[in-house]
Formats: sequence, C-alpha cells, structure tokens
Amino acid sequence: MTAYSRLSVLITASCLTATCGGGTPVPTSPSPQQSFLTGTWTGTLSIEREGEPTTSGAATWTFEPVAGTNLQTFTVTIRSQNPWLPMTATVTSAITPSNQPPARISTTGSYPSPRGCTGTMLSVGTADRTSIDADFSGVDCASLAQSTFRGHVVLSK
Repeated sequence: MTAYSRLSVLITASCLTATCGGGTPVPTSPSPQQSFLTGTWTGTLSIEREGEPTTSGAATWTFEPVAGTNLQTFTVTIRSQNPWLPMTATVTSAITPSNQPPARISTTGSYPSPRGCTGTMLSVGTADRTSIDADFSGVDCASLAQSTFRGHVVLSK
C-alpha cells in the first residue's frame, strides 16, 4: 500500500469516526416543549369571610403540565399557610386562549379542610411569565356557619 493510499484510509477512518459516534450526536426528535407555568410559584393567599377578619398567609403553587393538553392544562399542588385555611391540595388549572402569556388562568378542585370535611375552591385570574394575580373563592364545610369565603392570591416565579 502506498503512502497516498494509507493517508486516504486514515482520512476516511477519521471522517467516519467523527460522524459515527465520535462527533456531535444528531438529534432524533425535538426536545419536549416547556410551559412558562411549569415549576413552583410562591406568594400570599388572603381570605375574607363574612363577619370575620381577613387572614393572609404564604402560599406555594407547583404546576406540572398534563400530557396531551398543548401545555394548557396543569396538575397543581397548592400548599397554603393561611391561618384559616392551612392545607395541601392537588387541583387542576387551565390557561386560555393559548399556552403563551399573558393568559387567563382558572383553577378548580377540592381540598381536605382543617375542619374535617372536603372543601371546594375556584380561582380565576391572569398569569404572565413571572406573576399570577387571581381571585380565590370557595365553600369550606358547607354545614358550618361562615363556610363561604372569597379572597385573592398573588404569586411570583
């Protein structure tokens, strides 16, 4: 084999190594898209009840997208340290009109009440890349006096 032939074989082998395992891998599918809502948001939850003082406390909402929903529906874990409503619940949120901010956000579900029943809640507001500002209302232990509440939640990422 001549020196030229050997050089040709070495160059070919080097090129094959660079493209077949030794170089940068070629992606086979696109990376999954992320939502601006995904992750943990923190802030304050304030609650008002008729004839009672307003209470406020820390709140943490963690958003996880539901597969197959175009990043518009989320499972949300709410952790509230509001003195009247200390609880952890898993509920559902949806954003419209698209999966891009700013978006209208609606959150609904039930939660284990600290008063020994199951309460229901609804929150509607606006979400952008760094903040959520929404009303927060519900019924806690419908059989108890002053079980209806309304309030406000402000969260940031």
